[in-house]
Amino acid sequence: MTTAELYKELNYVNHSREKRMYYANLLIKNPDLIPKTIEILFRVDDKISPRAAWILEFMCSTNIETIVPYLDSFTDGMKDVHLDPAVRPVAKICELLANAYTSKEDNKIKTHLTETHKERIIETCFDYMINDEKVAPKAYSMSTLFLLGRDYDWVYPELTLILKRDFSLQSAAFKARARHILKKIKKSN
Repeated sequence: MTTAELYKELNYVNHSREKRMYYANLLIKNPDLIPKTIEILFRVDDKISPRAAWILEFMCSTNIETIVPYLDSFTDGMKDVHLDPAVRPVAKICELLANAYTSKEDNKIKTHLTETHKERIIETCFDYMINDEKVAPKAYSMSTLFLLGRDYDWVYPELTLILKRDFSLQSAAFKARARHILKKIKKSN
């Protein structure tokens, strides 16, 4: 399937779990479609971009290791994603990567996620925290920053500052996640 054919196919992806799972499985069975999906995701002003993000997120939720060969391109381009429906899945993929990287289980993410990848993820997640994003990307970013922040002594103080500063201005969902993350930061110090 060419990129143009995949692009046309993405018109059929909707919010339904069934559709997103169907296309995520298509990516897993046809890994040659993954870089094409990432390319479409990074057409950041295109209304089809979020649909690529949705199926990429479902693919990563099913098997995070499928993104390993594309970590360079994914982490390099994710900072440019700005449409709300695409930002949430990108933030979720960052959280999935952080969870795999800090997992007690052996996996390919632990050996393939480089310092550069982690720094790009941290930078993007901090951007999501300080920009006017919806709650879900902020929540995923908090968790990601907490997990990856263990390796960087500057991350926890910055994250704590942002969470405390924004606490009173945010929704109940943000506050609940922020309280949880702040407790974990305090416990780890």
